[in-house]
Amino acid sequence: MSLSVIILAAGQGTRMRSGLPKVLHPLGGSPLLQHVIRTAKQLDPSSTIHVVYGHGGEQVREALEQEEVNWVLQAQQLGTGHAVDQAMPSVPDDDVLLVLYGDVPLVRAGTLARLVARAEQGSLAVLTATLDNPFGYGRMLRNVDGRLTGIVEQKDAGEDQLAIREINTGFLAAPAGRLRAWLKQLDKNNAQGEYYLTDVIAMAAADGAPVDSASADDEYEILGVNDRVQLAALERIYQRCQAEQLMRNGATLADPARLDVRGEVVTGNDCYLDINTVFEGRVTLGAGVQIGPNCCIKNATIGDDVVILANCVIEDSTIGKQSRIGPFARIRPQTELAAQVHVGNFVEIKKTRIATGSKVNHLSYIGDTHMGSGVNVGAGTITCNYDGAYKHLTEIGDNVFIGSDTQLVAPVRVGDGATIGAGSTITHDVPSDELTLSRSKQETRSGWKRPVKKTD
Repeated sequence: MSLSVIILAAGQGTRMRSGLPKVLHPLGGSPLLQHVIRTAKQLDPSSTIHVVYGHGGEQVREALEQEEVNWVLQAQQLGTGHAVDQAMPSVPDDDVLLVLYGDVPLVRAGTLARLVARAEQGSLAVLTATLDNPFGYGRMLRNVDGRLTGIVEQKDAGEDQLAIREINTGFLAAPAGRLRAWLKQLDKNNAQGEYYLTDVIAMAAADGAPVDSASADDEYEILGVNDRVQLAALERIYQRCQAEQLMRNGATLADPARLDVRGEVVTGNDCYLDINTVFEGRVTLGAGVQIGPNCCIKNATIGDDVVILANCVIEDSTIGKQSRIGPFARIRPQTELAAQVHVGNFVEIKKTRIATGSKVNHLSYIGDTHMGSGVNVGAGTITCNYDGAYKHLTEIGDNVFIGSDTQLVAPVRVGDGATIGAGSTITHDVPSDELTLSRSKQETRSGWKRPVKKTD
């Protein structure tokens, strides 16, 4: 049976106290709604996922314009039942329909698959959970035989009903044709004056339709975000899950509580991650990679046995195997380091290719450069690659030795085997296998006196 998915994302989220729509607040570096869309895609729906939006709608659409979804406007906020009904014209009667929520980001695809499987047997199926503190949730109503007969919302519940600990998570799956008919029968005779999607449970039971339930594996799967406190709590849960997965994949974490994954990380065996490592975007770590404390790595590929020392920033770059980076190094976008390259403390590399075995170890800036193998760059060397309007290329051949405090004024080429004396400013091409230097003549002025401040 084919599957359709509707995600409800129209809520205003007033308790967030923010100009940003609630479903766009980030969790693990991605908007809450994007997490739900990604999970829905894992279920392989037969048609485009339908997202019902309202508050801050254009902002939501612009932020997630890369997602291939059908955007459905809920112009008036008249409740969850009304929101689902807005998307129903795009849902075939023969499909199973799954309803998700844009502010409940951690539900697993496996949990939802069990819910869908029950609906595929003809049941209206709801996802439930049993909580020690069910305050705020709708309570599941069952008859003496244990069969579901309805759901009562917190504000409409009596004293006996408030004592029920089994709650409605809001997730629902049902044959689309039957759900469409029940939606048409909804009214708003309740404390909120809204069309509750949950009222279809009682309608189904009254019609003699089978009503079934499934439970989440973990309580956190059903937790939603209504304010920033809840968002922070979910962030820590999310990060704990990411840390556990990295450890299961063969990485050692100095402290799993002090790691942030804001994207996707793939690790080889025997990686070591020290405290306060932050990953953003897509990061791939080879086997045996060691990362020191306080490093930020974004959209990077790190080869086998690379050592990244403390306080390094690496972005949109590739680091070859057995290289050594840092401490306090910054590798900027479009940098490609081959194997066994050393980039040392307080070195910045930008849009540069460096071949095997070259070293830039101290206090240097190398930008817009092609560097050969076996090069040694002395401390304080910089490439002067920007003329105020355009960037220019510096080319450095193999086995070049560049003395400390050298300025390479691009465009310029340094030939293979060349040596540049310390303190040089290079403005013309340097021939291969020769010593090149540019220095002012040193002089000493006899009898010169340093000025002395006059005293009263």
